[in-house]
Amino acid sequence: MTTLDNPFVETPERAQLRSAVAGLAAKYGQEYFRQCAREGRKTDELWQEAGKLGFIGVNLPEEYGGGGAGMYELAIVMEEIAASGTGLLMLVVSPAICGNVIARFGTDEQKQRWLPGLADGSITMAFGITEPDAGSNSHNITTTARRDGADWLLSGQKVYISGVDQAQAVLIVARTEDAKTGKLKPALFIVPTDAENFSYTMIDMELQNPEKQFQLFLDDVRLPADALVGDEDAALSQLFAGLNPERIMAAASAVGMGRFALDKAVSYVKERTVWKTPIGAHQAIAHPLAQGKIELEMAKLMMQKAATMYDAGDDWGAAEPANMAKYAAAEAAVKIVDQAVHSMGGNGLTSEYGIAPMLSLVRIARVAPVSREMILNFVAQASLGLPKSY
Repeated sequence: MTTLDNPFVETPERAQLRSAVAGLAAKYGQEYFRQCAREGRKTDELWQEAGKLGFIGVNLPEEYGGGGAGMYELAIVMEEIAASGTGLLMLVVSPAICGNVIARFGTDEQKQRWLPGLADGSITMAFGITEPDAGSNSHNITTTARRDGADWLLSGQKVYISGVDQAQAVLIVARTEDAKTGKLKPALFIVPTDAENFSYTMIDMELQNPEKQFQLFLDDVRLPADALVGDEDAALSQLFAGLNPERIMAAASAVGMGRFALDKAVSYVKERTVWKTPIGAHQAIAHPLAQGKIELEMAKLMMQKAATMYDAGDDWGAAEPANMAKYAAAEAAVKIVDQAVHSMGGNGLTSEYGIAPMLSLVRIARVAPVSREMILNFVAQASLGLPKSY
């Protein structure tokens, strides 16, 4: 049986990609990531090199400068970078959400304008859906798009939008005025960050992360007709083209962070000796780490299933495994980081070993881009057929 016949074994091309990305990420690593965060600068060097090597746009069409692969490959990129102790949050947003949406639903002109830059990393695009008074209830968004002649005028606010300060544009989820029926029929607009009447402020976060969060303000931002991506009444189909990749990439990031913490802990408990025996020989230390390895691998398999289904064009079918993968990876990663600190004792809280900063960073995986409770709601209703609770 070849790897092509076995979906549980990566193809040689995917294995080579994984090795190449791991090699790149190892050149930078956690200390580079933390130094960028401390100095208030971005991980530009890593982003630019990853772009030149074709990693950022590996999922985008070849005719627009991408790698012609899919979400499976982009998840490999995300996982391996995170497993090296660094991170590129905008991988979730720019090529995964925005790139996929434009590649699937954009006009030829939009694809030519945006995709080559998104593929090589020279253009970064943020994604704006969350609002102060909507949160997980995307059906309640109030950012409104109305026509003014051939143009559009957008008004509203967005919150917890990643990387706006390093983006050239934001893909904004709005609703047309005649769609205010309580049922979400989103319209997607590309809004340049230098557009008139568009502004943003940074949200102070207790996280050691070079990539920041922002609140956006749109006060009758005027956009040309071709700022609209896809249909004016896109319903949920266009959002799934972006939200399923978002969950797949969140899972990949959590799997990578879990691997990083697990590797640190395993290396430590192999060497740390008390009463003439490495502490890793004791079941109280070994079993929780082994359990963490099992849970990470199961989450990774679900992530790969979701990516495979998405790449096959099954947006609706990919929703279940994408949400499950995000849930499972987040839970596994949070537990592993906590256990790594516990296994290392006081050293787990020192700057030297680099685990302590992950206590807060990995917690994001449970909260964003969708909370674990909303995933459980989705599975209860969509998978189990239980009545809706809200």
